[in-house]
Amino acid sequence: MSAIRVENLCCTYGANTPFEQHAVKNVSFEIERGDFIGLIGHTGSGKSTLVQMLNGLIKPTSGKIYVEDNDIWSEPKNIRNIRFKVGLVFQYPEYQLFEETVEKDIAFGPSNMGLSVEEIENKVKNAAKFVGLSDTLLKKSPFDLSGGEKRRCAIAGVIAMDPDILILDEPTAGLDPVGRDVLLSQIAQYQKAKNNTVILVSHSMEDVARVTDKVMVMNKGQLKMFDKTDKVFSRCDELNEIGLRVPQITKVTDALKNKGFDIPEGILTVDKAVHVISELLKKEGKL
Repeated sequence: MSAIRVENLCCTYGANTPFEQHAVKNVSFEIERGDFIGLIGHTGSGKSTLVQMLNGLIKPTSGKIYVEDNDIWSEPKNIRNIRFKVGLVFQYPEYQLFEETVEKDIAFGPSNMGLSVEEIENKVKNAAKFVGLSDTLLKKSPFDLSGGEKRRCAIAGVIAMDPDILILDEPTAGLDPVGRDVLLSQIAQYQKAKNNTVILVSHSMEDVARVTDKVMVMNKGQLKMFDKTDKVFSRCDELNEIGLRVPQITKVTDALKNKGFDIPEGILTVDKAVHVISELLKKEGKL
């Protein structure tokens, strides 16, 4: 059974007006349980509209969305339950914070699921632990936290609902390099520990290359590519044509390969490049 299956999905804004815009056009795909998916595309490519449809926040103009083989719009009155299964963290999620304490903010979602007080407390503690928030921060106002801590608090609020599918829309936007690395590592650890399906929407090719198993590429509302991460980033020319780029380290190692160095294709991270180049230098007696 797949985690999400989408068939001929379309979303049109301003239909039958001079401002009609096709945000998502005839998109079909299937995501398996436990997949870690990167979703990339330039601004206006349809990424945010697509993930909001997967979560049931936007109703498709046409097409079907199945979560665990159930059509999410078969019973519109129950669409709220889908949001417990498909958790969505918006871009700049710290703007969603509103409670008196971090603990209450994280507990808001589970509190709407009909759980006992004990169950809610356990979910709050586990979610805070997953995102690296200490117990001392739980009693603080969320507005007293640093930017990175606010981001982790907002993400914990969605994780606390224990969704089968977690969608993160630009979770590292606006963070410094250290904060970005910490948050990405925590997301990767969460996915590995829970074996949940995670969809990471990002403009950073480096972030996507570092943590995801597969990549979806959107362009002008259409799904242009969906394959394993290394295979997608090996299609440099096609990505360039639609205004995207491969990770910088991939460009560097490809340039070395073109110069005649014995380096494999598809190197996506700095760590992998360091290992490969170090081994090459050792082989040549230069290290």
